[in-house]
This record gives sequence, structure tokens and C-alpha cells, in this order.
Amino acid sequence: MNGPIGVATCSVLDMMHFFAGPFAEYAPDITLLTPDQVTDPAAVDFVVTFKPADDAFLPYPNLRAVFSVGAGIDAIMECPSLPDIPVFRVEDPDQALQMAGFAAFHVIWHHRRMGDFLAAQARAEWDRRVGDQSPTLRRVTVIGFGMMGRAIAKALIALGYPITVVSRSMPAEPLTGADHQVVDTLVTVLGRTDILVNVLPLTPQTEGLLNAETFSKLPHGAALIQIGRGRQLIEDDLIAALDSGRLSGASLDVFEEEPLPPSSPLWSHPALFLTPHVASTPTHRAVVENVTRGLASLQSNRAR
Repeated sequence: MNGPIGVATCSVLDMMHFFAGPFAEYAPDITLLTPDQVTDPAAVDFVVTFKPADDAFLPYPNLRAVFSVGAGIDAIMECPSLPDIPVFRVEDPDQALQMAGFAAFHVIWHHRRMGDFLAAQARAEWDRRVGDQSPTLRRVTVIGFGMMGRAIAKALIALGYPITVVSRSMPAEPLTGADHQVVDTLVTVLGRTDILVNVLPLTPQTEGLLNAETFSKLPHGAALIQIGRGRQLIEDDLIAALDSGRLSGASLDVFEEEPLPPSSPLWSHPALFLTPHVASTPTHRAVVENVTRGLASLQSNRAR
């Protein structure tokens, strides 16, 4: 083993099942092991993970970096055994395209009330509605304007939806066709939002943001698409908003507890469309390339 040595560890995913082959194909000079395969913990240079166990990093005294297999690093940063070393997230343009397509699907789902058609099909009922199908009739707000938010807003603009984007500050490169706003104007923006798309990262400021107060600022019958982070949503407040009619529906891809427990009332609510954290996933090659780029940058910094 002459090249870097890494450990794939995660409390949820069988990391080696997904990445042993891609690392062998795209980065044969990197050795990727499972924890049980490690014979010399001091030789391990990096860890590849997503939701590490609390003690995941303790066995390896000489770690140089940790690599997430996704865009999110929340669970890694909160891991109590994480040493003071760089943590790299995946930045994959293809993943942003996946997210944009997912968001566009759900915007159309709620705008065109596609769930009603499925229910009518089950009843063998010809329930034809016309008159509200133009995208110009639904105002969409995207909160979050990183790589994912930009791709989502761009896709929805192309479909003809009026788009407002909310971010912490005005972007250096605004998106043509979008109404850019900052977080200080969020209350005003919510009042003119028919479909709210959340793609924010998890921070102390965004945790619990999707709550009863936020929902009360939206027009009656608005819809939510939650593809940010699970802890940003107060699930009980969402159910109350749906039951009262304040919200007409919601699509949830991320949850405070994952996998979502079978006992969760979210499963059976008729106004919810649930997916198991699959809005976008990086390609195996993107994950491997992220690791090789990160290791190269660390080596370059060490050489200076």
C-alpha cells in the first residue's frame, strides 16, 4: 500500500458495497478499507463517511481529512470524535441537476394537483380540470442559493414560473429572471409565495425555520417542498398546517430522524408526498474525484 489509505465507515450505509469498485476503477492508487480490514490504524490517512458513529474517528490517530459522500456534512461536523482536520463535501454539478429535476417535478405536482388525478384514476373517474395550469399563475420561492438553489431556480425559470430567491446576501452573480431577496425580507416574500422550496444548509439560524410561524405567513393553500435538512422542519407544525388547510400539501425528502420510523404520522397523511432522502445523490465517480482532489490539495499545502 504505497498510496493514501482510507477507511469507509458509516452507521447507515454499507460504504464499501457502494465505493470499493469505483475507488478501484477511478483511483487505484488509493486503498479503501472497512474498519475490520484495518491492521495498522496509524497508517489511515482519511475517512469516507456520511453519518458516522460517535466513536468513528477514535481508532485513527493520524487522520488528515474526512470526506462526505454527499453535499451535506452536518452529521460529520456534529460527531463528537471528529478531530480538528479538514472536512470535504461533494460538489457535483450532476447532483445539482438531479436536485433541479426533483424540485421541478414536485412544483408541478403541487401546482397541477397531480395527486387528485391519481385519486380519480383509482375511482375510474374522469375528473378533468382546466384553467389554472399556466406556470405564470404560481409564485415559487427558493430559499437557499448555493449550487443546488441556483440549479433549481434556473430550471423553474425555464418552465415559466415566477421565481424569487432568498439568500443571506445578494449574490455576486444574480440569476437572470429571478427576483433576488435577502433573508431580512423573508416575511414579505412568504406572503407572496404559492410554493416554497427549501434547500438551505443546516445552521443555528435555519434549524426549526419551517415552523408554525413561517407557515402562517404563507398564503392560504400554499405548498412546501422540503429538500434542505430534516431538522429545519417542525413536523408537528407541518401536520397542523396541513390539517387546518393553511398548507395544501408538502413534499418531504429529508427528516429529523432517518430512516423515518414506521410510527411517524407523516407516512399516512394524505397531503404528503414522502421520498427517502433521494432528491439527489452524487455519482460514485464524483465521490472518488472529490477524495482525490482533496488529498491532492492537502499534499500541495503540505509541500509549501
